[in-house]
Amino acid sequence: MVAQQTSPRSLKSITGAILLALGFLILFANLDVVAGQITSAAGTWVEPAQGMLPALVLTALHILQGYAFDHAGFLSGLLQILVSFWPLILIIVGAVLLRDAFRGRFAAYKAGRALRQWEIVDE
Repeated sequence: MVAQQTSPRSLKSITGAILLALGFLILFANLDVVAGQITSAAGTWVEPAQGMLPALVLTALHILQGYAFDHAGFLSGLLQILVSFWPLILIIVGAVLLRDAFRGRFAAYKAGRALRQWEIVDE
């Protein structure tokens, strides 16, 4: 039996899909932790449906206060939040690798759609 060769294009698509799925999985798993870090850094704890606007205003004021009076603590907290979003790098790389696979499909879809529109106009 002859072994099938995987083209670099399909290998690229498979790698892109795996990276994209893995990035989303890790990101959504860590999203609750990141939300907890943000609220604890801001010093506010709010029930989900109660007083969202006042909580946002207080959070913004706490962030500005931290930025104005404690640059080192502010930058440390910001760095912790940004490190928590490292799965975004996986998502971006996966999307770039999948770009070519989707570009061909959308081009074929657009060509077929344009052809159907010309057929409707000709009738």
